[in-house]
Amino acid sequence: MSTPTAVPPTGRPAATVPAQGAAPSPADTPARAALRRARILVEPSLLGWIDLLPGELRRIARYHFGWNDAAGRPDRGLTGKVLRPALVLSAAEACGGRPEDALPPAVAVELVHNFSLLHDDILDGDTTRRHRATAWTVFGSPGALLTGDALLSHAFRVLADEGTPRAAAGVRALADATTLLVDGEHTDVGFESRGAVPLAECLSMSERKTAELLACSCALGAVWAGAPSERVAALRRFGHHLGLGFQIADDLLGIWGDPALTGKPAGADLAARKKSLPVSAALAADGSAARRLAARYGPVDPDGPPEGPERLTELADLVEQAGGRRWAEHAAAEHADRAASALADSGATGEAAAALAGLAELACRRDS
Repeated sequence: MSTPTAVPPTGRPAATVPAQGAAPSPADTPARAALRRARILVEPSLLGWIDLLPGELRRIARYHFGWNDAAGRPDRGLTGKVLRPALVLSAAEACGGRPEDALPPAVAVELVHNFSLLHDDILDGDTTRRHRATAWTVFGSPGALLTGDALLSHAFRVLADEGTPRAAAGVRALADATTLLVDGEHTDVGFESRGAVPLAECLSMSERKTAELLACSCALGAVWAGAPSERVAALRRFGHHLGLGFQIADDLLGIWGDPALTGKPAGADLAARKKSLPVSAALAADGSAARRLAARYGPVDPDGPPEGPERLTELADLVEQAGGRRWAEHAAAEHADRAASALADSGATGEAAAALAGLAELACRRDS
């Protein structure tokens, strides 16, 4: 065990966390190095904030983030991609700021993201995340739900404690992004009881549920670096397109991903009848495969037996035959290109710009 030197923005001492290894290897790509840096900088401050939670909420949060196992014993450490903190820190650096100075918004967006994951797992009935049982299956739905609420309140406390005009602006921006995220999640859940959902409506839901927080992450990094409004806007557009590409890639993995890489069971989105983007694109297509998919993709009988892998494979094949997979792969690549164009508009150069470009590629063309 080692004690990192980073501290929460209020000056509280950082919690002790498992050592994260040496500095980035020269073989790392700029994006991988940015993710590793974000983990090293954010983890001690994040854990310091989590350890301020009351007892049982702290226990559940520590489990969810990966610091403890279900019995409360030390575990492998912070899990997850830390993509949103990496975007905050890299955007700040791309605008001439010091990544360390943008730690408060980096911690705040990760808290909001994990609030949404705790709630999302309950709403979707997901039993696995990050290669382990979801928090609600271990501690119960009420405990996981309320822990998510506590993370959300902490997120705004992290920013408010800085007490600066930029912090006030950050609270407003993050509150707006969180409201849209919740609205998108509500819409997504409602889709499960509907038949075909228009593709434009599904894209609008994804913009709110996923892209908005990623766009906000990039904008907050620029704001913390004191960037002018046009650079903030360009980086927000970059994050928006990265976010849509990320969600499309996530939807592809939800159908065809390898569970050994994703940490989730195969076909979970199909089993829940999620109107993900590949499914919506397939249902909107012409042809016999789209019609057969529509006939088989009605709401699941909650009292019926669980569907076997053969049924889920049949549904996945119909989505692909109807063109849903092809559409999604093309759309993810298109949003990666649009993100690159917005990044160029921001005027970012150097290693930070390379890191942001690489993060967009990882997000839009990922396998886990």
